[in-house]
Amino acid sequence: MIILDLINSGSQKLKKNQIISNRLDSEILLAKILNKKREEIIVNSSQKVSDDDINSFNSLISRRLSSEPLAYILNEKEFWSKNFYVNKNTLIPRPETELMIEKIVNFFKNKRINILDIGTGTGCILLSILSELTNSSGVGIDISKEAVKVAIKNSHKQKLDHRATFFRKSLSDIFLDKKYDLIVSNPPYVRKIELKNLSDDIKKFEPKLALDGGNDGLDVIKKVIYKSNKILKFNGMLALEIGNEQYKKVSTILKRNNFRVKNLVKDYKNNIRSIISTKEH
Repeated sequence: MIILDLINSGSQKLKKNQIISNRLDSEILLAKILNKKREEIIVNSSQKVSDDDINSFNSLISRRLSSEPLAYILNEKEFWSKNFYVNKNTLIPRPETELMIEKIVNFFKNKRINILDIGTGTGCILLSILSELTNSSGVGIDISKEAVKVAIKNSHKQKLDHRATFFRKSLSDIFLDKKYDLIVSNPPYVRKIELKNLSDDIKKFEPKLALDGGNDGLDVIKKVIYKSNKILKFNGMLALEIGNEQYKKVSTILKRNNFRVKNLVKDYKNNIRSIISTKEH
């Protein structure tokens, strides 16, 4: 079988399963198996594929048919123009998070700051910020031991081990004797009752621990705000990713805890998805 026929067959299977990006997914998965760039296999589409590679490709297509996200099948996701290692123990980095990072990087450009990333997952937020703020350093914490392993792997991959440290820690374990210039967090913010309504690729594959924000979706967000009030420097910045339509409630909690809201960051659908605030006193 040649490359083109294999791409077509994978695409057809995915299309039957209502996977919108069927053609692209089929091309990406075959490129992965053949260890070539996607553009390369498209240009050489009349090349023959070995039986072993055909079998390997079909097994990846089967995984995609079960709604498994491409990022978990490939064990990687592009974020901030870099490739991050991901697995089922971490959330998949999302493009809207880059919008929050952009604001942070512009604000702290050329400054030397100390950063704490709460619920670091893949480490993509902290590592992306550090890749731009070359004089700064930071710590990422997560309660999942497996997520911390992924973050450490990514800090090796991005060659940032000397400025990024990752620990398995809960919020309550953070020492109060150290103060930070910036705290970032993409905490769990989905209401418990809404978890069942999430799409299959999220519900069946992404870690519940990183999604479940409790009954009102604000359990962890509140804890991050309370803790940040104690460990942020005066005028330090807290950047929080939040769920759709949570910004009014979160803004109120921030104000009650001595924070002034500076920026509301909208996603590509014009929903407010991040709040950037500073500690007043």
